[in-house]
Amino acid sequence: MGVAVTDGLGLTAQPHATLPRRGGQKDLDAIAAVVRELDAERVVLGLPLGPDGEVGRAARSAEAFAVRLRAALPVPVEMVDESFTTVEAEAVLLEADLSRARRKQVVDRVAAAMILRRWLDARAARGGAGEPPP
Repeated sequence: MGVAVTDGLGLTAQPHATLPRRGGQKDLDAIAAVVRELDAERVVLGLPLGPDGEVGRAARSAEAFAVRLRAALPVPVEMVDESFTTVEAEAVLLEADLSRARRKQVVDRVAAAMILRRWLDARAARGGAGEPPP
C-alpha cells in the first residue's frame, strides 16, 4: 500500500512510504500507525473504478475497506478515483530511468502521490482550498 503526504498548505503531494499488505486488521493497524506517526488529519483512499467509471469488484472491495478504515481511524477517510495511477507512476519511473527493481520498490508510493494529487485538485476545484490538508 502506497503512502503519500502533502505539505501544511495542501499544495503538494509527495511519496512517503510503502506498507506491505498483510490483510485484514493488520492493514488497518498499519494505516492507523502511519496516521498517528504523521499526525494526519485525513486519509485519502484510492477507488479503482473501471475504464468507463463503473464500480466493479475491485471498487466494491475498496469501498468495504474504507468502511472498516473509517471505523478504525479518528480522522475522515475519503475516496478518489485511482484509475491508471499505477500505469502513470510506472511511466514516470521509466522516464526517470529507474531500474526494474527500484521501480518495483517505489511504484506504489508514487501512485499514492498521484492519487493524493487528484484529491487535492478536486478539493481546489470545489473551492475547498481552505480545508485542512489530508
